[in-house]
Amino acid sequence: MRDFHMPGRSGTYATNGMCATSHPLAAKTAIDILERGGNAMDAAIAGAVLLGMCEPQMTGIGGDCFVLFTTPGDQTIRALNGSGRAPAAASAEALRAEGHQTVPLHSAHAVTVPCAIDAFCRLSADHGRLGLDALLAPAIRYADEGVPVAPRVAFDWPRAGVTLQGHGITHFSRSGKPLTTGEIFRAPGQAEVLRRIARNGRSAFYEGEVAEDMLAALNALGGVHEAADFAAAESNYTNPVSGDYKTATLVEHPPNGQGATAILLLNILSHFELAAMDPLGAERLHIEAEATKLAYDARNRFIADPDHTARLDHMLSPETAARLAALIDPKRAMAAAEPLTEAVHRDTIYITVVDRDRMAVSFIYSIFHGFGSGIASEKFGILLQNRGAGFTLEAGHPNELAGGKRPMHTIIPGMLAENGRVTMPFGVMGGAYQSTGHARLVSNIVDFGMDVQAAIDAPRAFADPAGLKLERGFAPEVAARLADLGHEVIVPPEALGGAQAIRIHDSGLLEGGSDARKDGCALGY
Repeated sequence: MRDFHMPGRSGTYATNGMCATSHPLAAKTAIDILERGGNAMDAAIAGAVLLGMCEPQMTGIGGDCFVLFTTPGDQTIRALNGSGRAPAAASAEALRAEGHQTVPLHSAHAVTVPCAIDAFCRLSADHGRLGLDALLAPAIRYADEGVPVAPRVAFDWPRAGVTLQGHGITHFSRSGKPLTTGEIFRAPGQAEVLRRIARNGRSAFYEGEVAEDMLAALNALGGVHEAADFAAAESNYTNPVSGDYKTATLVEHPPNGQGATAILLLNILSHFELAAMDPLGAERLHIEAEATKLAYDARNRFIADPDHTARLDHMLSPETAARLAALIDPKRAMAAAEPLTEAVHRDTIYITVVDRDRMAVSFIYSIFHGFGSGIASEKFGILLQNRGAGFTLEAGHPNELAGGKRPMHTIIPGMLAENGRVTMPFGVMGGAYQSTGHARLVSNIVDFGMDVQAAIDAPRAFADPAGLKLERGFAPEVAARLADLGHEVIVPPEALGGAQAIRIHDSGLLEGGSDARKDGCALGY
């Protein structure tokens, strides 16, 4: 139990249904949908689309998504890949010939075809109850009327907003100035797009005037996108990957997401007695940091488009984890893994919903960097992701940019299962941090017995190529000890990510946790 003398928040408890996400309006909308008779998939879609208006620097209809979900009465976890592909004419060789070593972050070359809308339409038709028109109505209303800018969104806007260009400045700033807390953000052009999708489905986005608006913006900046690339956008169902950690099973979306990295990380950590360590101490942080370096090095070598990820079984095998664990020196830090590309980001939304039938949905949705590519269409103001910056230009690499391929993605939805039952849909936002965030959240619960909210609130650390990023929640002596072990300790200006989770207890009780690092909450009824 938390100390009620201290600042903090309690977990949320309910019995009928629950949503945890990063903005209160989206959480309320999801609960409204459940109370109207919608299921968890309906509620997650409605909330996710609205988050594009509440947190426009994080996500939007020009982005991608990944989903894990169960269906009523069935504990089988299913996956949907809603990530887009590079245009058919994309070429790593052409970019190398222009002198590029990485895909330019804020260029049309970084824009893959957005696939989230196709995913929303597919999931609604296959697993929803209320129909797409009902699910999009809240986002249409708020896009027209406007949403007050929340404090965390206002904090992000100046940093992220510098990437806006051309029509992006017109639609996502006040004459070039970032919006501040309490100002009203409106997106009437996106409201019109959503109205058309509600009437006519995915074709209203991927064909005709809306697609032409996006193509015009991209082609004017040198993009090789064609109408056929948009018309061919398609999400697809796939099978999750999983790994056991003590009493729990971590279930992740398969590549091209980086979820396998979280499984490998926990497999490495299983070789150490974390439960005997101080959960906020230097010993645990050091072992976790070293395991992170090794797991991310494997990620950078192997994870790519599903058709090009050839060594997934090797990455997930216990033997691989054992060999990597043996490389960790408890008394000395090793060098960090080199980044796959320079495309490190922190900008994502996550929403999870559980309904009265215990259908569980774990849903992550992003435009990659803050305000994506910074490129928006002229008429409708659709901000386009720069997920193509997740490709490498290294010749022959599995994740090399090529036409029709999906890049490696950092965004990952997660689920925890115990004794054959799904017990916690969850997600940890924060770009590359997400795999470490998943492993740390699971360890907080399994190794240290933390409740959901405490596991989310606990301070975080992340070993990346810049050094060991340490949130301010750790004691000064912890940072000093880590420095003595050889870590380059960095206190980042921003918190590391943001988590949302719903624990489904054996009794059926729902326990929600929502990260104070974001503006959101867990709501139930």
